[in-house]
Amino acid sequence: MQNLVMKSLWKWIGLAGVAGVVAGGVLVARDQRKRNAYTPDDIRARLHQRLADANTPPAT
Repeated sequence: MQNLVMKSLWKWIGLAGVAGVVAGGVLVARDQRKRNAYTPDDIRARLHQRLADANTPPAT
């Protein structure tokens, strides 16, 4: 009976660990999205720059 209790205990500890890792991953992903959030003007400027670079002939 004690062996069954220990297995159950370790199962719950493992599940809590997995939940903690998932929650940490969610927080990291959310923080990354905030840092990579561009304003519409930033996106427009980057697209215009890429278009200008694409129209420029390569240097030889």
